[in-house]
Amino acid sequence: MTALPFDNSYARLPERFYARQPPTPVAAPRLVRLNRALAAELGLDPDWLAGPDGVAALAGNAVPEGADPIAAAYAGHQFGQFVPQLGDGRAVLLGEVLDRTGQRRDIQLKGAGPTPFSRRGDGRAALGPVLREYLVSEAMAALGIPTTRALAAVTTGEPVVRETLLPGAVLTRVAASHIRVGTFQFFAVRGDVEGLRALADHVVARHYPEAASAANPYRALLEGVIAAQAELVARWLHVGFVHGVMNTDNMSIAGETIDYGPCAFLDAYDPGTVFSSIDRNGRYAYGQQPRIALWNLTRLAETLLPLLAEDEAGSVAEAEAALASYAARFETAYHGGLARKLGLAETRDGDAALAGDLLKRMAENRADFTLTFRTLCAAAERPEADAGVRDLFVDPTAYDAWAKDWRGRLAQEARDPAETAAAMRRVNPAFIPRNHRVEAMIEAAVERGDFAPFETLLTVLSRPYVDQPDQAAFAMAPEDGGVGYRTFCGT
Repeated sequence: MTALPFDNSYARLPERFYARQPPTPVAAPRLVRLNRALAAELGLDPDWLAGPDGVAALAGNAVPEGADPIAAAYAGHQFGQFVPQLGDGRAVLLGEVLDRTGQRRDIQLKGAGPTPFSRRGDGRAALGPVLREYLVSEAMAALGIPTTRALAAVTTGEPVVRETLLPGAVLTRVAASHIRVGTFQFFAVRGDVEGLRALADHVVARHYPEAASAANPYRALLEGVIAAQAELVARWLHVGFVHGVMNTDNMSIAGETIDYGPCAFLDAYDPGTVFSSIDRNGRYAYGQQPRIALWNLTRLAETLLPLLAEDEAGSVAEAEAALASYAARFETAYHGGLARKLGLAETRDGDAALAGDLLKRMAENRADFTLTFRTLCAAAERPEADAGVRDLFVDPTAYDAWAKDWRGRLAQEARDPAETAAAMRRVNPAFIPRNHRVEAMIEAAVERGDFAPFETLLTVLSRPYVDQPDQAAFAMAPEDGGVGYRTFCGT
């Protein structure tokens, strides 16, 4: 088994796509966590990675053989305002490997030092945000949601300056690719049609090979990204996930969740929930995420106009036709997922209204999102378990009125109640990264150098759909329902 068997296709694209940039060495690297299971999945040697040479590579102190480190160029809309040049300001793509299934995966060091795109930033990452991204991205993977992954976290032995001095760290991130909507915008704003075409061809070959044989490959590419994003955002909503910063430079062309900055999960259900301290107008609130995804996809479609047809009118028509598919794709994914969360195996008229009525009552009664759906699993099997659901509502009778309709709908399906409950438990997690638990984990690591809470939380979240009676406390909501909780980017 080769230590890091690189094959770097993105670095073979024209040099205006990136800046060649080695990572900046750190003073005293120490391995906090190695994701051995992911390393094996990638065809890497976990023992080598955990050893001195591996830790040096993961910290940026040594460039492993075969790596071709680069910082990628991209642009992006940040909170609706266009910035023509962003790029990897604190991340270095070491290279790509082919995993055990033959899929190409990027290996990137996040917090690897300044690059030509740093814009006066230090290029470093603090320990807290690194641990947050490691934990939440791995939790999302366990939940079955497409995501970048965390291969390793390494402390640097150097402080970073934010509001205070904080311990520094480097995250090794694995992705299907790090190509974003903003990558296309980088070339479009410069009128670089040749660069756009080269990028689009690369993405087709890497992520949407079926598009190559379509009558219009670039429209097929756009439709592929639209379908992937519609499905992804629906799945975010199913688990109460709020990304926090859905800028176009944070939307992956590969359909993965990427860039876990001020992300968080709902406690009490409220579609207007905003966690990010910098999202002052609620642009990226929980319930706004489907609309923002379409807005971002429209920006992608705009970049592809020179490739979609020979004339502007034809290009606009192709783009609009592709974008018109988003609403139906999202609604199908979203309502289908809600139906499964309610134990409905068949699709019938009125199912969307039934789910919508529950969500409305949950919002009015500050019911916890995850606990409500998980407790419904028991109620589907045993009506006496209704008491556990009722307790989550400020006015328990609000649940009673809805439950009568729900039971009537369940009765229309020829499924044993135990089978229904089991199916519900496969889609309604018992454990999510509860915000107060994540904060406690970060505080322990940053303030006291205690990584035991991090390890415990990782273990619990690796089996989110399994009841773990000895870890039941991790399923509980905070006493205040999470009111006023805020997250920060950490840049």
